Amino acid sequence: MVTETEIQTNYSYAGRNFSIGSRNDDSAAFSDCNSDRSGEFPTTSSQSRRLLLSCAADNSDDLIQHLVSRLESCSIDDQKQAAMEIRLLAKNNPENRLKIARAGAIRPLISLISSSDLQLQEYGVTAILNLSLCEENREELTSPEAIAPLVKSLKVGTSTAKENAACALLRLSQSDENKSTIGRSGAIPLLVNLLETGSIRGKKDASTALYSLCSMKENKIRAVQAGIMKPLVELMADFASNMVDKAAFVMSILVATAEAKAAMVEEGGIPVLVEIVEVGSQRQKEIAVVILLEICDESVVYRTMVAREGAIPPLVALSQSGTNRAKQKAETLIELLRRPRSGNTGGSKDLSD
Repeated sequence: MVTETEIQTNYSYAGRNFSIGSRNDDSAAFSDCNSDRSGEFPTTSSQSRRLLLSCAADNSDDLIQHLVSRLESCSIDDQKQAAMEIRLLAKNNPENRLKIARAGAIRPLISLISSSDLQLQEYGVTAILNLSLCEENREELTSPEAIAPLVKSLKVGTSTAKENAACALLRLSQSDENKSTIGRSGAIPLLVNLLETGSIRGKKDASTALYSLCSMKENKIRAVQAGIMKPLVELMADFASNMVDKAAFVMSILVATAEAKAAMVEEGGIPVLVEIVEVGSQRQKEIAVVILLEICDESVVYRTMVAREGAIPPLVALSQSGTNRAKQKAETLIELLRRPRSGNTGGSKDLSD
């Protein structure tokens, strides 16, 4: 049996390194999921000039308190300007992230995320994302009252709001308790939808958030029920998508469950995985063979399907020229595929094992 820790990896996010599992693979498959990558807001206004001067002078305390008070203004334009400037102050300055949260910004920003004004909602989401980069702020941000508006933005926000909400949820998913809270919030189906229909950035952000959230079994089931295997297989089949690695890593943590295996096979994943073993990059080949080994480990039916797709020749080639881990996995899978297939050919378990 391939263990989950063998198929998880490390990734970097917003300039920091995170470990989700194995030391066996230091892949940077998710390295380009960063915070606040939307275009800079215009900086020609007197307020923005004041902001930049304040930052340069490292004298932002009074400004921060003023901006937080303006978040609760009766004027939407004032709220937008305040949220914009808070977002800029928090973008690259860890000290400001703490100051802004301590000044009481999180509660009014969360309220702005629920605004019917989509631009104001987007500014609020982006500010929250930047504040979430500070670990000390996450406890206040991981209450159901804070997560629910982020989930709503995944559903009704602008494309940028959806992308930044996905990144914020990723940042808030670093503990199992938070993963469970986010999973129960209804975020998983919306992230799957973003994975399927979003921009290339949206797909990347959704895949990274799903990778983190689906380390929990209950979220794996939610993702499979939401139809995640269809977009994963489609992205893995499209080498021009620049999503083969990300989609494969997400699939690798899902296929530990029987429901995910069946859904992957139903969506035509086996021929796609065999093709990756044949023509993919070294990293893609390695993760593809790990997935194939996982689905074949206890199923004669799936072994037969993999063998019939012509997997053995590219696996032999991989066993001779792949990474050390890929060679080992390829050799194990070849041995498994060459076992006699008599007996339980109609079920999912190979009792002879």
